[in-house]
Amino acid sequence: MLKVGSTIGILGDGQLGRMLACAAARLGFDVVVFGPNDDSPASRVAHHSIIADYDDKDALAEFSVRADVITLEFENVPVETIQILNDMGAVVRPGHKSLEICQDRHLEKQFARDLGIATADYWVIDTVEDLKSALSELSVKGILKTRRDGYDGHGQVRVTTGDDAETAFEKIGYQPAILEAFVPFVGETSGIVARRADGHYTTFEPARNVHQNGILYSSTVPSGFGEETISDTVEYAVRLAKALDHVGVMAVEFFVLESGEIVLNEMAPRVHNSGHWTPEACQVGQFEQHIRAIADWPLLKTRRLIDAEMINLLGDDIYQPFGTDDLVTIYGKREARPGRKMGHVVRRRNPG
Repeated sequence: MLKVGSTIGILGDGQLGRMLACAAARLGFDVVVFGPNDDSPASRVAHHSIIADYDDKDALAEFSVRADVITLEFENVPVETIQILNDMGAVVRPGHKSLEICQDRHLEKQFARDLGIATADYWVIDTVEDLKSALSELSVKGILKTRRDGYDGHGQVRVTTGDDAETAFEKIGYQPAILEAFVPFVGETSGIVARRADGHYTTFEPARNVHQNGILYSSTVPSGFGEETISDTVEYAVRLAKALDHVGVMAVEFFVLESGEIVLNEMAPRVHNSGHWTPEACQVGQFEQHIRAIADWPLLKTRRLIDAEMINLLGDDIYQPFGTDDLVTIYGKREARPGRKMGHVVRRRNPG
């Protein structure tokens, strides 16, 4: 159990790192943030920050000495960085396996299938010829996605059976990809689990998620989905976290079919946008629960206290007038650009 006053290291310097740092400070920990950006959202609330690239071994050596345990705010930290830190004797949670699987959409889907969890039909695409062949087998429409580094709709292009393979592959920069068949979903949800190194875990209630233009717009609880859909969402998220031996918070996004069955969309080995409602609506939020998990502290009960809706604030949305019941979190980014996540607001539903 990590002692109060110890230092938690965070790989990544964006808004998730910022909210993790604030949660850690609330529990009495110091925080050191590692990332490539000067004047970043996370660095401005941390005790110390190291500004360096993720392959800078000298900077990583300093980071490993300063931090008693290291975590991450996003999954696109190079796996090699984790290995370098491990070789230096650092404790990194989550570990190598969670990153390796979740960074690659093909590995992610194969991992889920091996555990009996349904995914969309998909084809592995390495060349234009691969894409031509896959398009000939595709039923009407699908999405071409880069295997790595895609988020919030980036690295994706919608395709149909009649599209030109060369043009579609060019749009994603000829990067290794998967072609994913369209899933006829009626809703989206996510399972969020927090797990300690000893295997003890807790889960949050799955929310109903709505996306606009590939970016999460809102997460709402209760979700309104059926009991079996909700229980499957939780059970599958736990199954994946256990199989990865994941430590910390992990989110798993699912498509919900008309039958109520669920199909895996994506996995995130970290705190997640669809869990931003939890600090205001539950006994404990995902950020504090993550810190507790990596620090080997007791995990708190996650009971939801109110019905709530979280709405993302993009670009100039942060300058709108908010109501007296709006619980607003602003991420501290210096420039508000169209489509850029700048904050979020949590609102109580059906206030009495």
